[in-house]
Amino acid sequence: MTPDAWYNLGLEQRRRGQPQAALESYARALAAGISEPEEVHLNRGVVFADDLRDPASARVELDQALALNPHYQPALLNLGNLHEDLGEREAAAAVYARLMKLAPGHPEALARSAGLLRVEGPEDSAALAAVAELRAALQQPLPVEPRAGLGFALGRLLDALQDSDGAFAAYTAAHQGVRASLPTGAVLYDRRRQERLVDALIATFTTARVAAWRAALDGAALGAGSGAPLVFVLGMFRSGSTLVEQVLAAHPAVASGGEAPALPRLVNQYLGAGSVPFPQSLNSVGSAHLQGLARDYLLAMSPLRGAQERVTDKRPDNFLLLGLILTLFPGAKVVHTVRHPLDNCLSVHFQHLDAAAGYAADLGDTAHYYGQYRRLMQHWERLFPGQIHTVDYDVLVREPRPVVQRLLEYCGLPWHEGCLAFHATAAPVRTASVWQVREPLYQRSSGRWQHYAEHLGQLRAALAPWL
Repeated sequence: MTPDAWYNLGLEQRRRGQPQAALESYARALAAGISEPEEVHLNRGVVFADDLRDPASARVELDQALALNPHYQPALLNLGNLHEDLGEREAAAAVYARLMKLAPGHPEALARSAGLLRVEGPEDSAALAAVAELRAALQQPLPVEPRAGLGFALGRLLDALQDSDGAFAAYTAAHQGVRASLPTGAVLYDRRRQERLVDALIATFTTARVAAWRAALDGAALGAGSGAPLVFVLGMFRSGSTLVEQVLAAHPAVASGGEAPALPRLVNQYLGAGSVPFPQSLNSVGSAHLQGLARDYLLAMSPLRGAQERVTDKRPDNFLLLGLILTLFPGAKVVHTVRHPLDNCLSVHFQHLDAAAGYAADLGDTAHYYGQYRRLMQHWERLFPGQIHTVDYDVLVREPRPVVQRLLEYCGLPWHEGCLAFHATAAPVRTASVWQVREPLYQRSSGRWQHYAEHLGQLRAALAPWL
């Protein structure tokens, strides 16, 4: 095979969830003398960082890419991101500064640099200077995504500077820019489609059907009777799931799996590839499909678990797959994170989430999605009584010890004092909460909605059933 063929094979293997095979193919491309080898090292670094959660190996690959081409901007950006994942604030800032020296005004480096600032109050001079720089950058013609990134960075700084009106306006403008870029008639979030999905999940997963599927598996699936190593942390985005995972990862018996992509990918592969979508497809597939899905999921999580007793899968939107999770892995531990609905929805609205979370762009859509999430979680709690453990973020930050004690007991783990010092853990964090979970517990995010109360009249009305 040619070097390019090995490279393309690596791309496809990673897309299929085969990270080790992808690494081998990339290595063969390098050995065969591929042109622009720095790009191959970058891709290997991404596999190590994102798929295998091996930041040390990712750093080696990124360093090799930059040794080959010191001006290679994607490697610099990823190296800065890697430092952020590890909580290395000064190192990340230095890399972004290096990138902006090569490419003045680089929008993502500028936005991420602004996110590194420790804001000491409404008169913080460095933060105010960064606000001016971001506003100047937003006056330039830019593609949609870089412009949105700058807008969200501006909103975060203004929020930290206690300029609530300015922050809300910045976030609103960022969302409006994204919506304005859509083709005519396109929507970021389809409310009726979400309702149909939740209706289908509730209709498909019943007590009788779950019992029948489990009986058909009869322990044959690799995971059907051995789910205890798995800890699923799920709920709404921005509900405290990253914090809870970091608390668990501070325990010596727990490995942090992060936002593992394996389960949604395998559900699509085994249950969503035909003409009938998931979950309706469950009515026509045989137990072999479920066995294969369970087996491949455990294989995908095994490298992340390593020698630890437990491994976390912290993907908040896995609440949509919870019926399948507890059908295949009855012994799995499920931790459901919640917080005050207004704080939760406001925090979602203030994040630059990907297109899959299009409901974040409009507070009305966010409230609708929240209501559908709560409706589905009520169904799961009725269907699987006693199997779902809820952690309230607002209680956790106020009274951490008893909440953490109950969490560890639920997971079958002995008490470990280090779980209260989760912010000192070396586990990488690849979510919007990367800097919050590097600090000791604080309560300033609880009740933040009150600073934005005059902008939230419609949101409060929509969330009334949950307040």
